[in-house]
This record gives sequence, C-alpha cells and structure tokens, in this order.
Amino acid sequence: MAPTAPPWARGLWRACNALMAAFFGLAAVVQVNDPDAELWVVVYMIPAVLTLLVGFNPLITGYTFLGNFVWKSLSAMHMLFCMVWAVRLAHYFLLHAQQNILHEEEGRELSGLVIITAWMALCHSSAKMNSKPSTYEQVTLLSSYTQNKRRVAPQYSEVFGFSQLSYR
Repeated sequence: MAPTAPPWARGLWRACNALMAAFFGLAAVVQVNDPDAELWVVVYMIPAVLTLLVGFNPLITGYTFLGNFVWKSLSAMHMLFCMVWAVRLAHYFLLHAQQNILHEEEGRELSGLVIITAWMALCHSSAKMNSKPSTYEQVTLLSSYTQNKRRVAPQYSEVFGFSQLSYR
C-alpha cells in the first residue's frame, strides 16, 4: 500500500494553494498600469482560478474524468503558453540584457511566467497524491464498508459508485 500523508498535509496543501491564488490574483490586479494589461490580467487570473479550485477541492487534479480532464487540459495549455513565452523572453535577454533582469519590465514578466509554470507543475504533480486508490486499497475499503456498514471516505465514494449515505 502506498505511504499515506500525515493528517495535516491536506490542510497545508489547501492553505498553500489559497496563498498562491491570492498571489496570482493580486499580481493580476497590479497589472492595470501595464501597457498590455489585458493580456497580463488573463495570464495571472487563469492560474489564480485553477489554484483556487485546487485549494477548495484538491481532488480536482485527481482521477475523476470531468474534473481531471477540464482542469488538467486548461492548466497544461496555460503552462505550455507560459513556457513558450518564457523561452522567448529568455532568448531576448540573452541577446539584449543591459542590466539585472529584474530591473527591466521583461525580466519581471519572465519571473512571473516562471512562477506560474512552476506552481502549475506542482499542482499537476499533486494529482499523484490524489490519484485513484490501488486495487488493494479498493478491496480493503469495500470490504470494510460492507462488513461494518460504515461511511466510505468521500474521496473514494466515486470509485465504488455509491453515495456516502450509510445503509443501516
């Protein structure tokens, strides 16, 4: 059986996602002075919303088809877009950098794209933590449910195809 995370890990992961959602949201708000503000607001709001969804429900990155497909597709497309743009900006800096990259607007834009890509990749990798239980775990949970008629953990109820209501 796979090692389980400590009980506080899920709360910490949710808190980190809430913090990053706030960070991305604030980054979108401060773009109002930028000449291309419309583009940067969208670039920051997409990960803000996706991260907020992970904060509310970490299982959205897991194995459920609709949640998995929509969330993973949107985040993968956004990460690809950010990586391509970051490579373009990095190439620009290799050719034209005159000072520290954080002293230029494009350098700060590059840093933002790297932060977005890194956090979204971390959220993608959290899907392994929230993935479908192994066959052994499914059999163990199902036998525990049928023998004791107890409630199944909410994240596994979809696996077995029944609701969380107790049948007494």
